[in-house]
Order: sequence, then structure tokens, then C-alpha cells
Amino acid sequence: MDLGLRGKVALVAAASKGLGRAVAEEFAREGAKVAVCSRDEASITKAAEDIARATGSKTMLAVAADLSTTEGCETFVQTAHAAYGAIDILFVNAGGPPPGRFDDLGDDAWAKAFELTLMSAVRLTRLVLPYMRTQRSGSIVYSTSTTLRQPTQALNLILSNALRSSVHGMAKTLSADLAKDGIRVNAVQPGRIETDRLVQIDTDNARRQGTTPEEIRRRVEAGIPMGRYGKPAEFAAVAVFVASPRASYLTGASIQVDGGMLASPF
Repeated sequence: MDLGLRGKVALVAAASKGLGRAVAEEFAREGAKVAVCSRDEASITKAAEDIARATGSKTMLAVAADLSTTEGCETFVQTAHAAYGAIDILFVNAGGPPPGRFDDLGDDAWAKAFELTLMSAVRLTRLVLPYMRTQRSGSIVYSTSTTLRQPTQALNLILSNALRSSVHGMAKTLSADLAKDGIRVNAVQPGRIETDRLVQIDTDNARRQGTTPEEIRRRVEAGIPMGRYGKPAEFAAVAVFVASPRASYLTGASIQVDGGMLASPF
């Protein structure tokens, strides 16, 4: 299936590894012009080079930017637009806040999570909208989490649960507001996708429960109908389709990629 992405400009946030990198690679494979960012210049440069080598892309732009700051968001968007002259797609992603229980998290932890998870989404969206409105077209996809539909304290993800729910509410509101401008807004919710972030979560839970990360994984996989963790490429395939012109009548949607794990029907 041709997703209609050849020559489109896609910005992928937090793309040095994990889900962001997988999404950036999928966009590049589809022929998009891709801009990626991470706060670590060496990491994002290497990721962009590796993606270009794997996909044959000649249009990969790496930007060092800390998305937990206003300046970092501005640097990413402005550098990408200066290089490509347009912004067709924004994939909003951020490294998740650290796991922890409510009683163990002070104001500083909440403030850092707020800046990284919610305000990066707010700022990046605010920055790309003038370009998309001028074009009368655009697609914004937020990477959130299935835990906002089915929160569980067992994973110690209260920071993520609280703030990704805010991103999700913003996305739904914007989808109605921006439809008249030809801009689609959707969210994709990863479940248990095999990334460094998931290793961190499983390791934290193993430590708290006095067991091993391998045992935590075995227990979790037993509750997933497909019986395994997902692969980043499987998540990326869904995210890129949702962002693409082939999904032109899709807006205001939130799609989980979780192997059937989520119990909620909505």
C-alpha cells in the first residue's frame, strides 16, 4: 500500500531510540523527508545516519534539542522548517517520566514530568500550527499510552498516567477545533512494546516485588492475548499509517497497539 508520504515532511520528536526511532525509520522507508530530535547530539546524529543507511533516505535531518524547554521545541521546529520549507506531519513523543509511587514523588518530579510530557506536546503543537494552517493541511499524532485508559498503580506509572491523560484530552479537543483547517489530530497508544523504557519499568517493578525482570515479563505476557511484547516496528507501522494521507478521514481517534491487552472496549 502506498501511504502517500513520498516527499512529505515529518517531524519525529525524541527519536534517538525506542518508539520514536522506529517511527522515524518507518517514515523514511515510505519516502518522507524526516527531521528527528533528541537532547543528545551524538545519539540523534547516529540514529539519523543509521536510519538513512537502512532505508536509503537522502533527507534525514538530526537536531539536538531538549523538548522539556521552550527553546528546545523552537529549535527543533524552526530548524526543520528552514531545512525543508514545510511541515506536513508532527509525531509528538517524549521519553516517559520515571516510574514511582505517589508518596515517593515530590514537586520537583511532578514539575519535570509536566514540562517533558505535557508542555513539550503543547509547545510543539503551537509551533507547527501556523505552517499547517497556511498549507490548509497537516497531521498531528500523539504517542500516549494504554495506561491512560486502564491505569494501574502496579506499574508505578502515576506521573505518566496523569500527564498523558492531559495530552490525550488536548488531542481530542484539538481534533474538533482544527478539522476546519484541514488538520487531523489523533493519538496512538502503545501497550507493552519492547524498548529500553519497558526494560526500565520491568526492572523497577522487579526490584519493588523482590523478583527478576524476566519473571515480571513472564507474568505480563501471560495477560496479553497475543502472548508477547510488541516490537517497535509494529507500533511504528500503525503510527505512520494514522499520520499518512491514506487515513484522510481519521481524526479525533485514539488507537491502542497492545496485542489485545487492554480490557476496556472503548
